[in-house]
Amino acid sequence: MATIEKSDVIEGVYVVTPDIHGDARGFFVETYRREWFPKGREMIQGNRGDRQAGAVVGLHYHLHQADYWYVPFGSCRVVLHDLREGSPSDGQTQVIDLGARSDGTHDHRGVYIPPGVAHGFSALSNMTITYLVDGYYNPKDELGVAWDDSAIGADWGVANPVLSGRDQANPSRAAIAPELRPHFALRT
Repeated sequence: MATIEKSDVIEGVYVVTPDIHGDARGFFVETYRREWFPKGREMIQGNRGDRQAGAVVGLHYHLHQADYWYVPFGSCRVVLHDLREGSPSDGQTQVIDLGARSDGTHDHRGVYIPPGVAHGFSALSNMTITYLVDGYYNPKDELGVAWDDSAIGADWGVANPVLSGRDQANPSRAAIAPELRPHFALRT
C-alpha cells in the first residue's frame, strides 16, 4: 500500500510514495489511485512532458484545477509556492526532488498540488513528467508567477535555465492582479 504524506510546509499538498513490486524482469508501480485523495475531484486528463536538462517550467497556478505529478524518467526539482490568501501556509515555498537519484535508484514519489499553489519544475537531467489534472485545459485558468521572484526564493538547481516566453513574462507575486489571486479552500 502506498504511503501518503501531508506536506509539513504547504497545506493541501501531498507526497505519495507508492509500493514497488519487482523481480529479475523489472518492476511494477501504481503511480496514481483515485482513493489516495478522497476529498479531491476526479482526475480527467493525463499529460506528458519531455524536457531537456536545464529547462525550467513555471511557476504556473490555477484557481480551479489540481494537478498530480509523477516523473518516470530522469530527474527534476519541483518548486511549490502557496499563493492562496487565507491559507495557513500562504507565502511558503517547498522544493522536492523527484525521479532518478545520484545513487542510481529512482524516486517513484508523486505530488498532489491543489488549486492556488504555484508549481513548476527544473529538469536536472533529460526527463519525462506525467501529470493528471482534474479539469480540462482552460486558458482563463492558466496563470503564472515569476519563477525567479525573490519573495518566493526558490533554488531551482540549474545554472543557466531555459524558459519559455510565457514563463519569462510572468509577474512577480506582488504584481498579481487582485482578481487573479487564489483564495484558500481546503480541498485535498
